Amino acid sequence: MIDMMDTARLQIDELMRSAYAKAAEKGTLPEGKTLIGAAEVPRDRQNGDFAATHAMAGAKEFRMAPKAIASALLEELDLEGSYFDSAVVAGPGFINFTFGSRWYEEVLAAIEKYGDDYGRSDVGHGEKVMVEFVSANPTGPMTIGNARGGVLGDTLASVLDMAGYNVWREFYVNDAGNQVDLFGRSIEARYLQICLGEDAVEFPDNGYHGDDIKDLARMIYEKDGDRYVSVPSEERIAAFVEFGLPYNIELMKKHLERYRIRFDKWFLESDLHKSGYVEDTVRLLTENGYTYEKDGALWLKNTALGADKDEVLRRSNGFYTYYAVDIAYHRNKFLVRGFDRVIDVWGADHHGHAIRFKVTMTSPAVGISPDKLDFLIMQMVRLTRDGETVKVSKRTGKALTLNDLLDEISVDACRFFFNAKPDTHLEFDLGLAVRQDSENPVYYVQYAHARICSLIAALKADGHEVADISQVDTSVLTAPEELEVVKQLALLPEEIKLAARDYDPSRINRYVIELAARFHRFYNACRIKGEEDAVLAARLKLADCVRIVIANALRIVGVTAPEKM
Repeated sequence: MIDMMDTARLQIDELMRSAYAKAAEKGTLPEGKTLIGAAEVPRDRQNGDFAATHAMAGAKEFRMAPKAIASALLEELDLEGSYFDSAVVAGPGFINFTFGSRWYEEVLAAIEKYGDDYGRSDVGHGEKVMVEFVSANPTGPMTIGNARGGVLGDTLASVLDMAGYNVWREFYVNDAGNQVDLFGRSIEARYLQICLGEDAVEFPDNGYHGDDIKDLARMIYEKDGDRYVSVPSEERIAAFVEFGLPYNIELMKKHLERYRIRFDKWFLESDLHKSGYVEDTVRLLTENGYTYEKDGALWLKNTALGADKDEVLRRSNGFYTYYAVDIAYHRNKFLVRGFDRVIDVWGADHHGHAIRFKVTMTSPAVGISPDKLDFLIMQMVRLTRDGETVKVSKRTGKALTLNDLLDEISVDACRFFFNAKPDTHLEFDLGLAVRQDSENPVYYVQYAHARICSLIAALKADGHEVADISQVDTSVLTAPEELEVVKQLALLPEEIKLAARDYDPSRINRYVIELAARFHRFYNACRIKGEEDAVLAARLKLADCVRIVIANALRIVGVTAPEKM
């Protein structure tokens, strides 16, 4: 796919090299030198659309002042047939280029040509990438933290797909270990309280207190009555886990579907244990001298590998720890299933674990290349309503869950708001998310799309269709507001590449908000209906291109682009 910003940069480089060859032949610049430099977008676009740094970059090799080099290059620049109308020397030796009408036309032509695929590129070259996200314990409802991780992971996966990677979405189900045993004991206590009375059984101090546990116990009682009262505790707990975990997992799937998140695989931790892969992984570490025994437990020599502390792999009771299972799971990702890269989306409370875990995985103990395992660490969320913090504690039973949130706030608003910059704390204003005005960013963007759809429909009723670009005279688009819209349209492919490179899907939010702002300014400054045919056709084409690009950007974030509001 075409990226008109990259294409323009490449053309500037070609123009500069051609100018250097002519200047060297004339003797105004020394021969046999290598002209290096880049074309950058200046902070102040009043100075031009691109600033070329070749003259400054070549000062040392040319042994000339940058301004003198720039002047010599400018003298030989031939912009005929290029994307640029003009070039001038500025500052200490920049050469500033200003776009001409050909570039603006080709931006709109690219959007028309690629449509829904505009913004797609092949920078990923089909690299096989897994994004593992959410991965909440199936012991209760998904929290607001899971809600944010879900959007960031899903949108990052969409960004990577648009950038040409072969993307796989995975949910890791912790269906084994201590938390599952505690889950079963919590259900057991609630079940026995139903059968024998509230005071007959003491609830575990560290148990799960949520109403969902009471609901599971009630469902078991309604299905089987008191038949489990006389059953041995361990057998009873196993039966309750066997009922409760699949029920919760299916509920998670249902709620995530509502949230527009679908995974390629729900990977069960229990499968790792059943296959013997956890045991094999720990045996491999031991055979290679990376473990030691202490107090009956088996430890990983993580400090010797570069981490800040050692980790227990197998407890004295014979059970493997989450750390051992994580190593086995990630070996499975790379060595069994052959992913080229793995990106784990984790909360800020896992930051230290992520650092230690990467040391383990990329050390000689395991041998995964450091550039193959990455982490997107997201900061916490604070929900507010009317200026007050909304409680999100999980074990008190008073948490606002993902499903609760979706009952109150639209999926569109949730996804857009949660797709904020991952490395910053997010204050989610529940009141703002439901407002229907320009203060609500998702409403502001969606309104721009709907406004364009209404405009196109109204003009169609008057006999004006959106024309093919070959039938449009784009040279009439000369107002600053028009040109600024086209420049923003041209940035989508680059924004997608940068979002993929930096693991920052929030770039798409910021991009589309700015595009909506530029469209609204254009719409208010430049009349469309009633203009002469050439101007009307060009402005209508521009508006339609904005419609396409807003829809593409919102699709990446998982937000709808309504035609009416």
